[in-house]
Order: sequence, then structure tokens, then C-alpha cells
Amino acid sequence: MRVVWAETATFFEKEGQYLKTMETLGIAFDPINQGAAIKTGSAWRHYRKNGGKRSRVAADFFIGAHAASECNRLLTRDRGFYRSYFKGLKLLDPGERRDNL
Repeated sequence: MRVVWAETATFFEKEGQYLKTMETLGIAFDPINQGAAIKTGSAWRHYRKNGGKRSRVAADFFIGAHAASECNRLLTRDRGFYRSYFKGLKLLDPGERRDNL
């Protein structure tokens, strides 16, 4: 299982508590790889070239590129954005019921 550490860490008051929880869940830190970093830049460039506003931050593109390169799916409510810029990335919406994951 891979999660975005920066986003999940916001739920914890103390770093130690967070690290212990991740360890208990069996989730290890995995930095972004070179291919995902390049994919991030390419998607961001495409977005801006097509008139994308700065309301989207680079982190959105890092998340999509990392998931596309390293994971088998991404949990998000923002399906339209990720479908547009990361073709082939499987998306899960937490609001939809799924019997077969």
C-alpha cells in the first residue's frame, strides 16, 4: 500500500505518533523516482500550456505521477483531473461502493 505521506501526516499532532502508526500499518516511505518526477513536469507543462490556472499546485501532479509510476490505483475524489493528465491510472473514489478491489 502506498499513501501520500505529506497528506496523511496532517492528521497527527506528533511526528513520533505518525511514524509509529505507519510502521504498525506496514507502510514504508518511498520517495518519488526519476521517471515519476519527469512525468510530473510533463503533466504540469501540458496543464499550463492548455490554459490551466495556478489553482492546481505541483503536488497534485506529483501525486498523480507517483501513483501512475509506482502504484496500482489512486484513491481520490478528483477523478476528472487525474483522468485528464494520467491516462491509464486506475482511480478509486471513496464515495463509491466497491465490492471487488
